Amino acid sequence: MTEELVERVRRRLAASGAPADPVSVARAVRAEAGGALGQEAVLGAVRLARDEFVGAGPLAPLLGRPGVTDVLVTSPDEVWIDAGTGPEKTEVRFVDEESVRRLAQRLALAGGRRLDDAQPFADCWLPGVGPRGRIRMHAVLPPLAPAGTALSLRVLRPATHDLAELRLRGVFGTSGAELLDSVIRRRLTFLVSGGTGTGKTTLLSALLGAVPPGERIVCVEDAGELRPDHPQFVSLIARPANVEGAGEIGLGELVRQALRMRPDRLVVGEVRGGEVIALLNAMNTGHDGGACTVHANSSAEVPARMEALAALGGL
Repeated sequence: MTEELVERVRRRLAASGAPADPVSVARAVRAEAGGALGQEAVLGAVRLARDEFVGAGPLAPLLGRPGVTDVLVTSPDEVWIDAGTGPEKTEVRFVDEESVRRLAQRLALAGGRRLDDAQPFADCWLPGVGPRGRIRMHAVLPPLAPAGTALSLRVLRPATHDLAELRLRGVFGTSGAELLDSVIRRRLTFLVSGGTGTGKTTLLSALLGAVPPGERIVCVEDAGELRPDHPQFVSLIARPANVEGAGEIGLGELVRQALRMRPDRLVVGEVRGGEVIALLNAMNTGHDGGACTVHANSSAEVPARMEALAALGGL
């Protein structure tokens, strides 16, 4: 009965054009239920409908858990989280594959992306979803995902630690602290490398916080992860294409714009493509003290990785 009621609520909202906010959902549930359901059943229907239409639905409590970095849906009855210790299966379940698909499509639309049979995958940032409104979504529809709609949500937490705090946590010792201090003092260009989730952004943010306050830092990122404690930190954020595939402004263009903003230090949050060429050109034309992060599992892999990225940019 409750699922049938939610379906009627869905049709009512679609027909009326009312926004799917909590108040409108609650009104629609009460209107469709009439006097056929008791108060407890109506409240249950409101909760279920709210999960269908608002925010991240049944995944919202998982996104709000302390330390959670990823929420992964592999099938309607398999929802996993990662809080830094590897994937853990949760008790969250979806009613069916269609409910997972609807959630993925709604989130994609909120992020300005199309997700349907003609465009069966989407990657976007979700405004206003999650405890800090900093969630990255990736979704793949069947038949590309044969087990059902695969939905991945990554929680981005601002990197705000400073070098002193990282040292107290045992990230590096005395010799490491001296080396990092020397890199900043001597205005050396540096690159932070590592695998996924190893703390590249955290370390870069801490290093930028140690830059003298009189130096202007202009930072280019896909997402505003870097939050160093610095009075002259200027952030530029890339813009993805809209639903029609137009309007994209990538990191390469932002690097070129940043060079016109009188930076004392130019920073790219993470180089993943042809923007590495613009960054290297800047570093070779008098812009000392620049920095970036790059995905590489060891320092020995960095040169080959940079060459591959430059090749993507046509170098």
